[in-house]
Amino acid sequence: MKKTELSIHCQSCSFSHLCLPVSLNQDELDSLDNIIERKTPLHKHDILVNKGDKFRSLFAVRSGSFKSAIHTEDGQEQIVSFHLPGDLIGFDGLYSKRYGSTTTALETGMVCELPYENLEEMSALYPNVKQQIMIHMSGEIQQDQEMIMLLNKRTAEQKLLHFLSFLAQRFGERGFSKKEFNLSMTRNEIGNYLGLTVETISRLLTRFQKENLIKVDGKLITIIESNKIVAKANNLEESLI
Repeated sequence: MKKTELSIHCQSCSFSHLCLPVSLNQDELDSLDNIIERKTPLHKHDILVNKGDKFRSLFAVRSGSFKSAIHTEDGQEQIVSFHLPGDLIGFDGLYSKRYGSTTTALETGMVCELPYENLEEMSALYPNVKQQIMIHMSGEIQQDQEMIMLLNKRTAEQKLLHFLSFLAQRFGERGFSKKEFNLSMTRNEIGNYLGLTVETISRLLTRFQKENLIKVDGKLITIIESNKIVAKANNLEESLI
């Protein structure tokens, strides 16, 4: 791939510690840089991949946020995941060689494309790269399992508290504030993901604010009592809403 002075290399990317959790040496980083394609920005509602498209690449989020969703034949949407900087997108296409969900930009964002054919060849030469891919796949499986438990065993209140706590943790891992962040997803999208109505999401956010757990200012969320949020989210006892 022809490089320009504006290219952002793995060595200088602030999220490489998330995309590349395994320590790679200089030769491995240079080889990875040679196969990565930096895509032009995607804007809100732009589609990165469509469900059923031929699997060709994994995508690392450089900036912005994305959602992956499955659509039924009658057009209903079920959101299956949200993606933040440092996340890899596209693992659901590995088995069938077709992407299993449609991924859309929630805001202006950029991704690095990793052509899988080239990535496989590189993995044969550098075992650390293969290990890195397996770590990401394992993380996705664990996250899916946690979501199944969340949707089946938690109350609506605990689902939303867990979601807010999870977002705060992920923003913190990326060097952003874990106390104050903007929600790039709408209340309707959060409800869709958690299996709750938009009315329930709005009502709970209002209640959490009255309880002084958070402060809500439009899309801006300020975490006030992070320890209480985690404690309430992990309490499996029934609570009324």
